This record gives sequence, structure tokens and C-alpha cells, in this order.
Amino acid sequence: QVQLVESGGGLVQAGDSLRLSCAASGRTVSSYAMGWFRQAPGKEREFVAGISWSGGSTYYADSVKGRFTISRDNAENMMYLQMNSLKPEDTAVYYCAADPDVVHPRVVVTNEYDYNYWGQGTQVTVSS
Repeated sequence: QVQLVESGGGLVQAGDSLRLSCAASGRTVSSYAMGWFRQAPGKEREFVAGISWSGGSTYYADSVKGRFTISRDNAENMMYLQMNSLKPEDTAVYYCAADPDVVHPRVVVTNEYDYNYWGQGTQVTVSS
């Protein structure tokens, strides 16, 4: 089993930056595709960013492209989301997720139903 724990959320002002971290434990996730999702109040959970298990491929939702950067450190069993130029519409609970079923090293998974493991989420609130 894999446990994922997010950290780094908080309350910031529009234009500020935050860096979210996702720590994996239980087993190595170096061969797992991973991703970030978010859920705002009253809305469905949505894909934010994904990264292949090699780290060689990334993919972003249009709403965050150019502002957010996903990365991972397989040696440390960690994944990150650098969020710059934050907007009030980025306010949500952010979740990290891991998918162990991807063989190709450059495949990015964007469908939440393909992810087997989820963290508990970290709140990000952006004030205007």
C-alpha cells in the first residue's frame, strides 16, 4: 500500500506563490505516474497537472498552464507543485494521486479514475 500526504497549502493573496509537496510512503512510487487534482467548494474534482514516472513528461490543465510547474524527486519519493501568480479561482483543496499501472516512462495520466492512491488533500485559499 502507498500512503500520500500533501503539505504546503495555506492562505495567500492573489499574485503570490505556493509550493505544494506530496510525500509518498509504504513503497517507492518511482515507477508510478503521479498527478495533482483540486476540488473547489460546490464543484467536481478536476485535473491540475500530471507527470510521468520518469519525470520526462508533464501535462497541465489550460487554467494553470504557464503558472504551475509539477516536478518529482524519485530518490526522495516526493512530488511537488510550484504555483505562481495565484488567482482567487485557484482556491480549492489540492490532492496528489499515484497510478502504479503505467508501463511507458513518458505517459501522463489525466483521468482521476485511473489513479489508485490519493492523499487527504491540502487547502489552498487565494484572496483577492
